[in-house]
Amino acid sequence: MANVKKSSFPKKKVNSLSIVNPYAAGIDIGDKIHAVAVSADRCPDPVRTFSTMTCDLEAIASWLKECNINTVAMESTGVYWKPLFGLLIKEGFEVYLVNARNVKNVSGRKTDESDAAWLQRLHSYGLLSSSYLPSNEQEALRTLVRFRRTLQSEASKCVLRMQKSLELMNVKLHTVISDIVGQTGSAIVEAILKGERTPSNLLSLVGSRIKASKDTIEKSLHGNWRDEHLFTLGQCYELYKEYLSRINNCDKKIEEQLSMYEALCNDGIVTTCSVQQDQTQRQNIKTKSKNNPRFNVRSYLQHILGVDVLAIYGLSDNGGLQLLAETGTDLSKWPTEKHFVSWLNLCPNNKISGGKLISSRLMKKPSSIAGQAFRFAANSVQKSEHWLGDYFRRMKAKGGNKYAIVATANKLATIYYKMVRYKTEFNPPLLEQYQKRNNELKISRLEKKLEQLRAIVV
Repeated sequence: MANVKKSSFPKKKVNSLSIVNPYAAGIDIGDKIHAVAVSADRCPDPVRTFSTMTCDLEAIASWLKECNINTVAMESTGVYWKPLFGLLIKEGFEVYLVNARNVKNVSGRKTDESDAAWLQRLHSYGLLSSSYLPSNEQEALRTLVRFRRTLQSEASKCVLRMQKSLELMNVKLHTVISDIVGQTGSAIVEAILKGERTPSNLLSLVGSRIKASKDTIEKSLHGNWRDEHLFTLGQCYELYKEYLSRINNCDKKIEEQLSMYEALCNDGIVTTCSVQQDQTQRQNIKTKSKNNPRFNVRSYLQHILGVDVLAIYGLSDNGGLQLLAETGTDLSKWPTEKHFVSWLNLCPNNKISGGKLISSRLMKKPSSIAGQAFRFAANSVQKSEHWLGDYFRRMKAKGGNKYAIVATANKLATIYYKMVRYKTEFNPPLLEQYQKRNNELKISRLEKKLEQLRAIVV
């Protein structure tokens, strides 16, 4: 046998991963069972499965205490994690809610038990970071605001079904007026459902704000009045009115929660007129959009956040309420505004390999409600005569409409972060000053490029 010559180079020490959380557990969340794993030195049977009833959740907490566990990592699977998460927090455990995309197991057989053991292993090495979690008050407000958003979505679907019923009867009312559930549209639809079929008799219901001529409206009201489509039209209209009633009830509950939130942020002092506001004052509140709540959202936001965030261009009452519900009042959970816009998915996802930029596209993931609020605000300023509108148009000329929306939303999110975290008021520059500064920067860039070209020629 040939002699193997030993290498003369000194052996390098391989740094192994050290245990950071020796008393860690991992839980794989499911609808019917939860798989719980601890380290082998904690229990002879380190991986167990439990049912998801309340008594079983209490059994999980008891077993973890027997194993001297003090920190737990679990995946954010649907809403199934919330009952167990709340119970473990109440029992004094430190719970990490982790993104399932960041804890994918290695290739091989996949079971709930192996996923739980993998979570426990990663958490024991300190390789997991917890997701953003709201406070109890913010969680309550977020639940109500998201439910209101769902009700609005269902109400809009009813309007679309009403338009379909009218189209199938060749009644073109929805093509000549912008809103068939507005004052004029609702009056005409209700008259049709009561049995009125003569178009000339329906013209008396047309309001003064309708831009279409009466002749055009009269022509649009001719159709084939089929019973089945009249039935679906009536059902959808009744559903729409019911959803409006539910939205109104939800607004009252949101207002109560905002009043409690304001009291919490201001040492029990509530200065905004809340549920004691009478019905006459509620009806006198003017909103720019019918989708906005019918109470003074701006005052609540100003007293809770400490600054007037609705002064930001493009941000509506509904958008500001969604941002409060989704991000809360303490934005220090994101160290900088760059972390904040990255969480909102409003910045490029740069991929660099070998020192070269391979891709800078946005991450392919569903846009969050807070991110959508900033995108809607950005889209609404594209025709405005201020510096953000000018910025939007420049970005649109550079990369298209989608590029401009994301870039402007990034600007708005940065402004919002600085206002809320550092309690600074919105102080926008004048349009002339902004354009002058951009022109100077453009001239400076062109001069540098000219100097580079001259150096090449020489």
